[in-house]
Amino acid sequence: MIGASFGLALRRAGFDGEILGVSSPRAVESAVEAGAIDRGAPLAEAVGQADLVFLSSTIGRILDTLRHLDPLVRPDALVTDAGSTKCEIVDMAREKLRRCQFLGGHPMAGKETRGAASADAALFKGRTWVLTPDEPAELETPIARGFRGWLDRIGAVVETLDSDEHDRVVSLTSHLPQLASTALASVAGRVRRPEISGSGLIDMTRLAASSYDLWRDILATNSAYIDKALADYIQTLEHMRENLRTREMQQQFERGAALAGRLRQAL
Repeated sequence: MIGASFGLALRRAGFDGEILGVSSPRAVESAVEAGAIDRGAPLAEAVGQADLVFLSSTIGRILDTLRHLDPLVRPDALVTDAGSTKCEIVDMAREKLRRCQFLGGHPMAGKETRGAASADAALFKGRTWVLTPDEPAELETPIARGFRGWLDRIGAVVETLDSDEHDRVVSLTSHLPQLASTALASVAGRVRRPEISGSGLIDMTRLAASSYDLWRDILATNSAYIDKALADYIQTLEHMRENLRTREMQQQFERGAALAGRLRQAL
């Protein structure tokens, strides 16, 4: 879905070059039908022609692909990715890629559904796209400036973080929301009539529809920061439980409302 949305976004922004897709025959067919790619190709053929290689599969597959790219890439190409954790990916790229530049990336946009049929050309508009260079100069190479120009054209808001800081931040802003939604759906699912609910339950459990196949690698490659995020969240829930009848709960509501308002104003 992310890869196909990127292809659609590039087309809408005026890119008229060829876009090749590397995936299963079924996924390639779906992406062609959606207009996200021109055709499918084997990895060696696609990478050998590409100015930009965009790795948008699961983290495990991104890591595996990085092990095989170096003999295939053009020396003037840029390899980037859409992985939701960065430290292991950036470390792998630093070790394995010698012939071209790598620039870690994470578009902070998505859906709970997968596949090219769910792709959206406007998915990245107004949404944060994190880049994780090892050095600031990596953002100023000709190929990196070209890539950043296309990110501007598709409406993404580019932010720069080092890999470790990225993984710490997203453990709270992305990974914890997923686990909280999953946990809430698991608990609420124990009642006999969960459909007797307001829109709040639907809103709060949207992320619970996400695929574990996608999240398994995210949890495994950011476990230390996610563990701390969960510990902080559990501590806050315990504090709320202890203060159901006190004014302390009002302070929790006020802090929560302040962040909710800030996020909605930013969007």
